[in-house]
Amino acid sequence: MADRLKGTVALVTGASSGIGEATARSLASEGAKVALMARRAERLEKLAKEIAGNGHTALAIEGDVTDQREAIAAVERTVGDFGRLDIVVNNAGVMLLGPIHGAPTEEWDRMVDVNVKGLLYITHAALPHLFAAAQDSEREVADVVNISSVAGRVASAGAGVYNLTKHGVGAVSEALRQEASRKGVRVTIIEPGFVDTELQSHNRPEVHEKLKERTAKIEPLHAHDIADAIEYAVTRPAHVSLNELLIRPTLQP
Repeated sequence: MADRLKGTVALVTGASSGIGEATARSLASEGAKVALMARRAERLEKLAKEIAGNGHTALAIEGDVTDQREAIAAVERTVGDFGRLDIVVNNAGVMLLGPIHGAPTEEWDRMVDVNVKGLLYITHAALPHLFAAAQDSEREVADVVNISSVAGRVASAGAGVYNLTKHGVGAVSEALRQEASRKGVRVTIIEPGFVDTELQSHNRPEVHEKLKERTAKIEPLHAHDIADAIEYAVTRPAHVSLNELLIRPTLQP
């Protein structure tokens, strides 16, 4: 079904590649006007042009979610250009793995800044607009979708601080769900397992090699698999809220 999101506006962070890019395409194909936020402006502009070429509407917003001023500016730009905000997909994230002992602590700072603080900054700025959209929308609902991970459920050696950030996403999402649902804003956590994106390549070479060994015999998920789940969550009727979706490759332990 096309146009299930006609008349809505979505903001997707981390939209320059992977799950964010696939989600932007998916929501646009359902009729949403889509604001694309990431640091790589050239990729965003290319994606926005491709979406427009398919008859839909997209806005590229260069910005870093870890800077609260830029997060606020992205939300305000979205509302200023499109007049409203109905859906936020907090997809921006980093996964920097390795043992806690001897770890470069700047990697910890980066994960906390992006995975937790960036999500909070965008959500905090967006909530007033989402509450307003829920009140005047034909859908009678608005959505926050937070991309977590299997790592937000199960702690593993070599992923301690990444686990910390993703468990935090789960905790704050559930608290927000309890606060926001009575005002018509649903909160969904998407928890992917191994997905074939750039996420793994950001690790130090020795960590990246171990990851490749661990996943060599697993057919991974693809970005569009997760985008499909996000599209499904935000197109449910107003009385249906998908709180958590755990999505693993079939062969992932």
